[in-house]
Amino acid sequence: MTTTSLITGASSGLGTEYARQLARRGDRLVLVARDGGRLEALAAELQRAGAEGVEVLSADLSSPDGITAVTDRLTDAARPVDTLINSSGFGLPLAFEKNDIEDEARHLRLHAEVPMRLMHAALQGMLARRSGTILNISSASAVMPRSTYAAAKSWQVMFSRWANSSYGPRGVTVTAVCPGYTHTEFHERLGLAKGEEGIPNWLWLDAPRVVEDSLRDVGRGKAVSVPSKRYKAIYTAARLAPTGLMAKLAARGR
Repeated sequence: MTTTSLITGASSGLGTEYARQLARRGDRLVLVARDGGRLEALAAELQRAGAEGVEVLSADLSSPDGITAVTDRLTDAARPVDTLINSSGFGLPLAFEKNDIEDEARHLRLHAEVPMRLMHAALQGMLARRSGTILNISSASAVMPRSTYAAAKSWQVMFSRWANSSYGPRGVTVTAVCPGYTHTEFHERLGLAKGEEGIPNWLWLDAPRVVEDSLRDVGRGKAVSVPSKRYKAIYTAARLAPTGLMAKLAARGR
């Protein structure tokens, strides 16, 4: 049977790479992002790559109307969604006290409230069918003291760990994907050109590898996926290291 996968943040970054890899395995795709033009261009590419079908849903998830549009699609019993990938997100400068508080509030909603609402909508049908997969694209920084980005991402990890334990026996896996620094457009949207992030080359990952590793972990039913051996080691060490030390290390880069 063909799997239907809904991906938020599909127009760029890891969202696009998930769409490409799922298209190659023959999924039917629902692409969600604000930029309808980019989604249409990506849809044409994915059709050629082998997607069973591609649906474009232009929606701004920072708005109530955008959230409603996506939750309505997730709860449409006539067109069930088998896989939900929460990949929408953006970053802010680390200096919380200097950031606009409305930007911070929007940032928190997009990384915590929006995935929560979409998961709640998707779980209704998944649990009834006793089958489903949810991926929350978190970050290795979820275990590091690193301003509000890490705080929001840690919510995704903790909820995914609980949800996978609770819903896994009922046929629905929930996985938090925690990549480290990955070559995507994320840092460009922060206004940083390549090479300006202040991060050594050995810490960078490639998006295809991140997605491949995470999908393998999802297939194994893991609650948390940390792509690459180097970040597995960093993730484990960060959970055990003193807060002050990790805060200093995490302050490097953007």
